[in-house]
Amino acid sequence: MPRKAFSAAGAVAVGPYSHAVESGELIFFSGQTPMDSKTGKLVEGDITAQTEQCFKNLFAVLHAAELTPDDIVKVNIFLTDMNDFSAMNTVYAKQFSSPYPARTTIGVASLPLGARVEIEMIARKG
Repeated sequence: MPRKAFSAAGAVAVGPYSHAVESGELIFFSGQTPMDSKTGKLVEGDITAQTEQCFKNLFAVLHAAELTPDDIVKVNIFLTDMNDFSAMNTVYAKQFSSPYPARTTIGVASLPLGARVEIEMIARKG
């Protein structure tokens, strides 16, 4: 069976992958770094700006899949510096409403293109 993939208009991919792929009731969103789709470069700024851009990118793909943040059931966040956790968490809290999706936050040594944060999600179709 062929994969059903979703992409957002103007979204940037830095490798051979789909932005999201449907599997039954679930849609798996590839990790998004804070790439500005207009410039093709990482956004400048602190972890707050980078986290906001990650969600902007993810929610553009979410919209392309005709879903909303309320359809997200799981989020994985990768940080290169766990000292950024609090600031990232402040941005994260504004993206969803209660009850929040399940979440894992992992500290990693590095991320593609020097990003400080990467975020991936899993959604369930209504």
